[in-house]
Amino acid sequence: MKIIKNCIKAVVLLWYRACIRIFPVRQDVILFESNLGRNYTGNPRAIYEKMVRQGLDKKYRCYFILEDRNTVLPGAAKKVKRTRLRYFFLFAVAGIWVSDSRLPMYIRKRPKCRYIQTWHGTPLKKLALDMDTVFMAGETGIEEYKKNFYNNAQTWDYLVSQNQYSTEIFRRAFGFQKTMLEIGYPRNDVLFRKNNVEDIRELKKQLGLPLDKRILLYAPTWRDNEFYGQGKYKFNPPMDFSRLQEAIGKDTVMIVKYHYLIMDQIDWSPYRGFVYSYDLSYDISLLYLVSDFLITDYSSVMFDYNILKRPMFFYCYDLEKYKDTLRGFYFDFLAEAPGPVVLTTKDLIRAIKEYDPADYGERQEAFTKKYNHLDDGNAAKRIVELIESFSEE
Repeated sequence: MKIIKNCIKAVVLLWYRACIRIFPVRQDVILFESNLGRNYTGNPRAIYEKMVRQGLDKKYRCYFILEDRNTVLPGAAKKVKRTRLRYFFLFAVAGIWVSDSRLPMYIRKRPKCRYIQTWHGTPLKKLALDMDTVFMAGETGIEEYKKNFYNNAQTWDYLVSQNQYSTEIFRRAFGFQKTMLEIGYPRNDVLFRKNNVEDIRELKKQLGLPLDKRILLYAPTWRDNEFYGQGKYKFNPPMDFSRLQEAIGKDTVMIVKYHYLIMDQIDWSPYRGFVYSYDLSYDISLLYLVSDFLITDYSSVMFDYNILKRPMFFYCYDLEKYKDTLRGFYFDFLAEAPGPVVLTTKDLIRAIKEYDPADYGERQEAFTKKYNHLDDGNAAKRIVELIESFSEE
């Protein structure tokens, strides 16, 4: 079986190289990919949907790389599955790539192709060349990981940054010296456009959420060392959901949103009516809008959710291990976190019940000034203007 798979892989790569030699690059073909093709979300989605609102999905031939062929796309974009013959053909001829994660190293970027790397978050955790160790599945060692990351980053022509803080880190951690687009994140534009009573109420109805209860969003990050295999990570927080339900369930429900690398299928039926969970295809930006407060840990969701100026709680049960062993932080998390940092479910419940926004007003203002100074609802517009400028050259 392994021999057959290797033969198929060899034939496909030969096909890809033939396409590169035979077919010209087409500037009207754009390839989009979010989260390794696992869903239709994030910055690439926001950029594409801005193009749809401007009617540009008719001017360009847009393709979204998606594993789930049942995903419904607006506009004229077509879906393409990963590693199929059409996938390689399109990478060979597309004049523009838009992705929020690294592409496989076997994908070759041609000289006339522009690659817009949108990335997927402002960093708290150390990245790439700044890391001292690597625990991720599929990685053989830190030096090899850094080499592969650096080589991959050299294929990017443009890199989107949410703030000046990120720009400085990205330059160093990715070894990136080309064009930095310091413009805020396109995926956050919706937080300006739909942050109103009517849109939020409609979203709650679509999600089947109660209209008369508070909504708590729990969105933790993934742990590098908790995995089943390459790109498949576990959901394993020691949070006591029964205790939470008993303490706040009378007037509150909870949305649990996994990181896109989490592969667990959790049975939430014991918490029916309290815990709501949605598949990976649902964009977290819309979950931000319907939630009254957020529980996270070290995830970059904190930098996006902060735009809404709503309460945040940080459930960091493995703080010392994560900070000192797994990744390391770029800034003093305890000093800057714009909300309570707790280690246990008991302390989390107390923090929620005793929360006073006045206690964190100054921290939240400083957090906003440092990390959200560019988010203004127009980031996708700026990317679309850049794409349009290519056709004018």
